[in-house]
Amino acid sequence: MKVAIMESLGISAAELAARKAPFEARGVVFADYPRSTDPAQLIAQAQDADAMILANMPMPADVIRACPKLRFIDVAFTGVDHVGLEAARERKIAVSNASGYSNEAVAELVLGMVLSMARNLRAVEDRCRSGGTKDGLVGWELKGKTVGIVGLGKIGTRSAELFHAFGAKLLASSRTVHPDAPDYVEQTDLEDLLRRADIVVLHCPLNDSTRNLIDARRLSLMKPTSLLVNVARGPVVDEKALTEALSLGSIAGACLDVFPKEPPLEPLSPVLAAPHTLLTPHVAFATRESMSLRAEIVFENLQAWMDGRQQNIVL
Repeated sequence: MKVAIMESLGISAAELAARKAPFEARGVVFADYPRSTDPAQLIAQAQDADAMILANMPMPADVIRACPKLRFIDVAFTGVDHVGLEAARERKIAVSNASGYSNEAVAELVLGMVLSMARNLRAVEDRCRSGGTKDGLVGWELKGKTVGIVGLGKIGTRSAELFHAFGAKLLASSRTVHPDAPDYVEQTDLEDLLRRADIVVLHCPLNDSTRNLIDARRLSLMKPTSLLVNVARGPVVDEKALTEALSLGSIAGACLDVFPKEPPLEPLSPVLAAPHTLLTPHVAFATRESMSLRAEIVFENLQAWMDGRQQNIVL
């Protein structure tokens, strides 16, 4: 059996070798490749593979269709919107993800981004380094603020828990009611959440119902003092509408870790010129701990599939 690892898993060579070893003892052959967006190169690398492992690199449907031996796609990521699932369905290829590996990492970055904006950390550091003072840069506290979580899955629930620890009030909007949600979380509809929240955090998946979920009309419902945080997927937010809202002062600011296209951003990307923003290049999931946990889940997925008991099932 050949397993093609299509991009780095973000762990050390020693850890990767240790995770491969039990499989290699059973005769599994691994082939490791650098990340690529060239379909022809991807086909050449994976066309004789029985399984492939990838993280968040695009894996087009045409590439999947051109790999006749492929029977399993092991996605080292939570979201799978970058994988050509229609081709996997056609070919009856099993797909698993690594759900749960970045719950802590993403939730902690959300809190860090909000605290950075609340206390003007970038500006006050620049001021301090240049010999200045805090004048005009006095911040605000999380305690007593209303935080709206859009998408109350495991990561959204963890974010709610962290904000609750700071004394914030919690609202949540999700596709379904969560009867097991903490009692400090008030579940409501999206538009009510947008009207009431001081901080709106997006944790929802990207699908047909959430693409451009936060558009010009919904941005207009938000308070002019509110902050939008997107650690979900870039296309959940209408970027043009967001940059206009920021420029007009319709909302107070935005923290963005995801964008319509994967970073690096184009130099003329309008969001780069938008005021009152904190931008990070899709790093929410990336910590030493989360990368190791992700690799653990990925190789457990591979083992389960080989044993005929697929887990973390997408398809």
